[in-house]
Amino acid sequence: MRTCLTALTAILVAMTGLFGPVAPASAADEIVIGLQCDRTGATQIVGTVLCPGFHDYIALVNSKGGVEGHKLKALEIDHEYKVPQGVEAYERHKKDGAVSMAIYGTPHIYALAAKLTEDRIPGTSPGFGSAAAADGIRYPYIFPIAATYWSQGAAAVEFAKKQLGGSLKGKKIAYLFYDNPAGREPIDVIEDLATKEGFQLKTFAVPPPGVEMGAQVLDISQRFRADFLIAHLFGGAPGVSIKELKRVGYPLRKVVSFVWGAAEANIEAGGGFAAAEGYYAMQFAGVGKDYPVLNEIRDMYKKQGKAAPKEMDSTVFYNRGVLIGALHVEAIRNALKAKSGGKITGDDVKKGFEKISNFTLGGLVPPLKITPQDHEGGGLVQIWQVKGGKFEKVTDWYAAYQDVVAKHIKEAGAKK
Repeated sequence: MRTCLTALTAILVAMTGLFGPVAPASAADEIVIGLQCDRTGATQIVGTVLCPGFHDYIALVNSKGGVEGHKLKALEIDHEYKVPQGVEAYERHKKDGAVSMAIYGTPHIYALAAKLTEDRIPGTSPGFGSAAAADGIRYPYIFPIAATYWSQGAAAVEFAKKQLGGSLKGKKIAYLFYDNPAGREPIDVIEDLATKEGFQLKTFAVPPPGVEMGAQVLDISQRFRADFLIAHLFGGAPGVSIKELKRVGYPLRKVVSFVWGAAEANIEAGGGFAAAEGYYAMQFAGVGKDYPVLNEIRDMYKKQGKAAPKEMDSTVFYNRGVLIGALHVEAIRNALKAKSGGKITGDDVKKGFEKISNFTLGGLVPPLKITPQDHEGGGLVQIWQVKGGKFEKVTDWYAAYQDVVAKHIKEAGAKK
């Protein structure tokens, strides 16, 4: 028997010499991530840049050998920002063995919340989705990770307060929003803050797809005469709002946008950086090209004899795509480290998300910490301003009125 084993070993060694070393990861070792995108729908201004950032980060990780010896495969489906297509995309990704899902769109998170829990697959919704899902106990498989719309609304009110001299008592604040579940999500929180801070709030809904808002802007500027405007628009709508506000003479330095009206593409659609001078925008990831991870991606392309992709120039959405990809990778890494054999499930990756701690991606985000109780990670944002032909950082990372946000999270849990 020993002689046979020795002979077999010799044969295997010889075969290794002939065919080269065994690859560290094969197709069977691939770990699948489901990636929903919008490359052709109403908000394609986001998806056409964010999703390439996600893919580039996965490619960077794979170029270094993958994660714990496993290559990653991001399967993308374009759902056109339509819920039926988003649900179908989820089912296809599940069938293909995805152990985590990058969900795209607030209506889609609402539609898939029960399925994620039932199937025990974690889904991310950074900077959008259900704000109540910050409560990881009641929503164990949804990970907002970045500031939810409740935290963004609170941060916007705090910023308006500082811009108006430290008090909002007696002031008029307008809230201009895309009329869908995402746009309506923060209204209750802002209404609570209106009572708390003593300002008059008036809301202005913009029907999808958000290409007409002349009447709303006229009302804000000339009838209501808002002291400050909080804008929560996305897709092509932020660019329309910038043009309309300029047309009626409303100062853009009195406007702060939620995170999805905060990119270079939004500014260009509004007439360019010169036209949008003064406009404030909220961010949950760093802006610009000077981050180590982006340098690594450019070096990866250079080694392949290729130029860096043009999408990298739209740094707001591209950087977010890189961040979202990195968060999925970090969760998968944590899952693989915790489970011998490398065969991980969605439940393992869910626990991997909940072990993310002090995650900064080289300064692209503040130190993120996700726990089983807190799936949001602090609700931190920065404010940047269009100034001198570029985005300029105005505030460091901050969170505001977290007591009010926590109250709404608790109330939402009681209703569930």
